[in-house]
Formats: sequence, structure tokens, C-alpha cells
Amino acid sequence: MSEQTQERATPAGRRVVVVGAGMAGVQTAVALREQGFTGTVTLIGAEPHQPYDRPPLSKAVLLGKADGAAFEVDFTALGVELLLGREALAVRPADHAIDTAEGPVAYDVLVLATGAEPITLPGTEGVPGVHLLRTLDDAARLRPVLTGQRDVVVVGAGWIGAEFATAAREAGCAVTVVEAADRPLAGALPAEVAAYMADWYTDAGAALRTHARVTRVEPGAVVLDDATRLPADAVVVGIGARPATARLADSGIALGAHREVLTDDHLRTSAPDVYAVGDCASFPSARYGTRLLVHHWDNALQGPRTVAANIIGETPAVYDPVPYFWSEQFGRFVQYAGHHAGADTLLWRGDPTGPAWSVCWLREGRLVALLAVGRPRDLAQGRRLLEAGALMDPELLADPARPLKAATA
Repeated sequence: MSEQTQERATPAGRRVVVVGAGMAGVQTAVALREQGFTGTVTLIGAEPHQPYDRPPLSKAVLLGKADGAAFEVDFTALGVELLLGREALAVRPADHAIDTAEGPVAYDVLVLATGAEPITLPGTEGVPGVHLLRTLDDAARLRPVLTGQRDVVVVGAGWIGAEFATAAREAGCAVTVVEAADRPLAGALPAEVAAYMADWYTDAGAALRTHARVTRVEPGAVVLDDATRLPADAVVVGIGARPATARLADSGIALGAHREVLTDDHLRTSAPDVYAVGDCASFPSARYGTRLLVHHWDNALQGPRTVAANIIGETPAVYDPVPYFWSEQFGRFVQYAGHHAGADTLLWRGDPTGPAWSVCWLREGRLVALLAVGRPRDLAQGRRLLEAGALMDPELLADPARPLKAATA
């Protein structure tokens, strides 16, 4: 038996390498130590910054209320080796190695936590005044735009577009949001729900233009497909994100239709000793009967615990969560839990034109998803009901004055 084989056979002697220093990568390192792993843990990050959290970028950091969003993790005390500013160029599972510009890094177990990268607007790469909002450096470049109270055009009325528009309006910018679909959040919520969110833009003093596509960006202006010219000192593109897996193309690791890493329900990839977690990976959900690709913070927080348990333990741990995320936009706290695709019933709790309301989705009488706007108690109780697969009474559920937990059948 070779020395390398002996090391892999001994948990205490193994080297776990985590590629990606965002939430999923950091939490994998933390979970390994919390669960008693005593081997070597190395965290590789492409950015030179100390690992940081992303949600504050579109809020506190962007508005100058915070200088950064570094995780409050003492990596030295945890015994975690940080290799920052060191991009992974390729993964070679057959050799148990990762290639970087500074040379190869060997591993016994590899965790891919490379996250997602923003989709760019065709024809605008490198155009001055066009911004993305994904990294700490992106937020730093955008902060002067907000400070100067400039004319801003936001392309995309999804979650990130709405959050940036919220911050820009709070800073006093003139904001126009351009959306190709007929409503905001078209890719996330059904029309009958998302339609009510269009008024939020107007109420906040932002202009929302739907059925609109950008033809080109010129100095000081955005030109739409109907020849409309929108004044723009800055353009912020928020049209979605895709798994950051380009470096895996020749690795032999199986990728899905969205170029995400395909994992099993233990978050193992098709390659031996390689796991994947967070925005870069999809997993099969027995709970919802489909494969899920979840680009949200909570997935990056929860998945690492399963990865750590499977690296350390002899009994495989299954990952099958109730997806959850939140968004703060235009003075509203929006929360979502579950997966509504495949639901056969939609029920409202409260008036969707008011400040607080919820939507419940059922399948065969069981709660499968919940959207809560300004009703955090609905969400808190709903998550427990979703996890239990609770059978609900539709009449009781539709009464917004009744606690959700009291609406079971």
C-alpha cells in the first residue's frame, strides 16, 4: 500500500481541499472542524480578499454603511490553511490534484464550492459604466455611483436587480429598471403573484419598463429595442447567474443542463473523493421529486454540514432540504420557502395590494411552498409545516388571521 493510499485510508491523516472561499466553502471548512475532523483543511479562493459574505454587498457595503463583509471566522484557530488570490485552473480527479498558476495542490478529498458567476449583457463586456454586482470589488466600484446620486439603469427585475434598485433609490439616484419579460421576477414566481410586485417600483420612485430589451449602451445612455434612449451614468446588469464550473470542462466530472455539477443525495459527484456544494451544484430531492439547483444563501449554509458529515462519517448523510431565501426590497421583507413547481393549488393569505400578505402552494393538499411578504410568522411556521409535509385545510389556510400552524387538516 502506497503512502498516499495509507493517508486516504486514515481520516486523521487526510487532506481536504475546498475550492471556493464563499459561504459554501467557508462553512465546509467550519463544519469539518465542528464535527471533529482532525486532518488538514485547505481553502482555496480566487479573490485576494479575506473570505466574505455576499448579501451585505447589495445593502450595507453598497451604501457605505460597512467597509466589508468578512466572515467572523478565525481560520488560524481552526487550523484552516487559506490560499487566497489563487484561482483553480483545472481539476484532475485521476491524480487527486488541482492545478493553479502557482502550481498543483494535492488532495485526498476535494469539495467544489465554486459558486455562481453573473451572466453578462451581450456586447457590454468592458464597456465603461457597465457594472455587475457579485463581488466586493464590484460593490466598491458601484459605491461612488450611489454617492453621486447619478442616473442609473438596472437591467433585469429579478432579486438582485430589485435589491440594487432599492439601494440606489435610498441613496437618491434616479433609477430605471429594464425587464425583458412582462413582470418582475418572471423567472422565479408565477404571473399572478409577481404582478403585484410591479407597483413596488412605482411606490419607491423607480421606473419599471417591462417588455423592454437593451439594444446597446452608449456613453451616458441605454438604447432600447424600441429606440427609446434612457439617461444612464451607470448601468447595472442583474440578469441572472450561472454555476462557475468552466474550469471543470475537461475534468470528467459530470455536469448538468445548466453546467452545474451533478451530485447524488449525499452531495458526491461522479468522481471518487469529490463533493460539490452550494450554487455550483444540483442535487436530487426526494421531497420534491426532482433535481434542484438552488442559488441562495441558505443552501450554501446548510449543504456543507452534510458534506462534512459524509467526509467524516461511515454512514452517508442525505441532503434533502426545504429551500429557503429572503430578499429586502423597497421597504419589504420577502421570504420564500419550498419549491412550488408541480403544485396544484395556490392560496392567498391577505391582500396582495397591502403591506403584508402570503401565498401558499399545495400539492394534493400538502403544503409545498410559501411566499411571505411582511409576514415572518407565516414563514417561520410554514417552514416547519413544509419539513413535515403537513396536510392543510384550504379554508383555514386562506384566513390570514389564523396562524398557519392552526390550519392543518
